[in-house]
Amino acid sequence: LFRREPCGQSERRDSHLRKFLLLGLVLRTQSSQVHAFASSPLTANSIVSGKMSSSSSALNMARTRGLERQEEGATPLPGGMTLYVKPAEDGTSIGDCPFAHFVRMVLAEKGLDYDLIPSTQENKPQWLLDDYEGKMPALRHRKECYVDSEVIAQYLDFFFKDPELAVANSGEMEKASAVLDGFFPAMAKFTKHSPNGDEEDKEKQAALEEKLQGLEDHLGADGRTGSYLVGNGEQFTLLDCSLAPKLYAMDVCLGQIKDNAIDLAGKYPNLRKYMDDVFARPSFQSTVEYGPETVVWGWTSYH
Repeated sequence: LFRREPCGQSERRDSHLRKFLLLGLVLRTQSSQVHAFASSPLTANSIVSGKMSSSSSALNMARTRGLERQEEGATPLPGGMTLYVKPAEDGTSIGDCPFAHFVRMVLAEKGLDYDLIPSTQENKPQWLLDDYEGKMPALRHRKECYVDSEVIAQYLDFFFKDPELAVANSGEMEKASAVLDGFFPAMAKFTKHSPNGDEEDKEKQAALEEKLQGLEDHLGADGRTGSYLVGNGEQFTLLDCSLAPKLYAMDVCLGQIKDNAIDLAGKYPNLRKYMDDVFARPSFQSTVEYGPETVVWGWTSYH
């Protein structure tokens, strides 16, 4: 058996995709688009906070390290994509990393073909180890490489717009992003804690349920007519692609690790319906082959 490969090691933070629309505004020029994307130092988080975000650092890494950039100014074309991801327990099957699953959902929504390579530390390409610290998920598109799931999603949505997974109203994206703030860290802390049911476990459960209530309220707000996160819920977006795998991990872990401590259907019916809707989407169904067993293996390895 292979040791567990850390999942999304550069991504355990609370940024939640607030940079997508602003990145599109920065990249106004129609010439040298690949160079512009790889060179842009601006993200929504960096402007809002006055600091460079970790995704911005990933963009700079793509600009200055590793595989050479395209300089000819041509828009990237489909094909020639390889995605390196965390493996399952056997070292060769697809692992349960929600960040990799996020990227795969974006690729599936856009109908883009790619090679998928689960990689242990022992069989990662040398260029990935040398130039990108071995971080995954990593998307190599011919000469380009990106190693942050949010940056990969931006790249794919900017250059392959059918269907476009960003929304025109940046305020609606910001509002939905704010609802997600802190959800995944709270879920991870509760899931990783052992033993179940002690005082610390109850505190972590309460912190997670506070985040779940925020999602429940958002999804049940007046004026919403669709199933998804942003605006009136009619458009499936990058935020949905990002959230769905994390909710799936939570759903499995609540049932198989945390003794069904939270009754999602009873306490959070709007959230449960949202989960059922996104889990039924073809882009999710076609990328969740790792299944509950691998999720349980991945999360119990922390205990």
